[in-house]
Amino acid sequence: MTPRILEKLVPALFLLYAPLCGAAEPPKLDSANTSWMLTSSVLVLFMTLPGLALFYAGLVRTKNVLSVLMQCFAITCVVTLAWVVCGYSVAFGDGGDLNKWYGGFAKFFLAGVDAKAIRAGTSIPETVFAMYQLTFAIITPALVLGAYAERVRFSTMLLFSLLWLLVVYCPIAHWVWGDGWLQKMGLLDFAGGTVVHLNAGVAALVCSVVLGSRKGFPTTPMPPHNMTMCVTGACMLWVGWFGFNAGSALEANPTAGMAMLVTHIGAATGAFVWMLCEWLRYGKPSALGAVTGMVAGLGTITPASGFVGSIGALVIGAAAGLVCFFATNFMKQSLKVDDSLDVFPVHGVGGLIGTLLTGIFVSATFGGAGYNEELKMTMGGQMTVQIVGILAVAAWSAIATWIVLKISDAAIGMRVAPDQETEGLDTVLHNEKGYNL
Repeated sequence: MTPRILEKLVPALFLLYAPLCGAAEPPKLDSANTSWMLTSSVLVLFMTLPGLALFYAGLVRTKNVLSVLMQCFAITCVVTLAWVVCGYSVAFGDGGDLNKWYGGFAKFFLAGVDAKAIRAGTSIPETVFAMYQLTFAIITPALVLGAYAERVRFSTMLLFSLLWLLVVYCPIAHWVWGDGWLQKMGLLDFAGGTVVHLNAGVAALVCSVVLGSRKGFPTTPMPPHNMTMCVTGACMLWVGWFGFNAGSALEANPTAGMAMLVTHIGAATGAFVWMLCEWLRYGKPSALGAVTGMVAGLGTITPASGFVGSIGALVIGAAAGLVCFFATNFMKQSLKVDDSLDVFPVHGVGGLIGTLLTGIFVSATFGGAGYNEELKMTMGGQMTVQIVGILAVAAWSAIATWIVLKISDAAIGMRVAPDQETEGLDTVLHNEKGYNL
């Protein structure tokens, strides 16, 4: 072969080989990341069972303790079945031309989610990703039940939770995390400030207003029946929240480490500031105030957890303790809205202010991750996107929740009879008692 032929052949071979060199490599499984996400999935499920179940059950009256435990347990079952059938597909599938709005039907019954499939854009199996996201889908409607505790039929609660998951939660999850329109716009919500907390909080407010107050509210005192149970559940929530926020990195990497650190700072600061507010206003700090402030701090730091540094966490945690404290008192004392377990003032208000403050403290000036250079974001532009995200999620949650409530009420009837409410849901609905002393 002459040098002249080689001179022409080598470039030609290079041109044939070049596309192969530039082709994207298929995603590879990372065992360390997979192990972390398996652990995070357990932690987030631990938040609902037993964490949230015990926290909520301790807050209600003795005659309703089993009903709340049963509701959290049953929601876990119903949401899991719905997630397998179509929930995962709507939230994280590819909706084609309509993908900015919903995920479509390609992954019904978890089609294609097998042992060998790796979730696109990650290094973990899609089975693990689907399980991790399922734990988020479980806890969100479980949060909502705190608004209508002690007065709703068990059967209607199941229907409402099922419809709410598919009509409200899954579309919003797709908008923010499933390559939907809010994600493409650049909304910063690392672990659920809008998808989980603002969404559940607005839904809780709608439920409280539409269903009306519990019998005797606000004149009859309705204190928590078991603060030991409540504090125990709150401690489980605190620990489980590390999987909620740090796990949302989907990798065992520095972002997960920072998310875990700021999550803890936000929880501690929120609890301490709430205690101070109570101390100054009422003369004594309470255990109930401490754990409520902790939950407010956790919910408020959630959207920011992978984006902000320790300075941002301190400010966000303090804002949670202060603002959510006054929001809770305003709801109960001034508006007389019976959000039984304070879901809206804690989770809704917390998710809102956390999402807003993320747009500020993501700035590298405050030790955050910095603004999106690809989208050429500035603080003003990011704040605009955050506000759009808040308004869109709140509007969809409010309208869709109202519709789902009306459908559920027409189908079965939401509230138990007044005499049944007086007797207590444990005996009326489950023929059991939480305590036999």
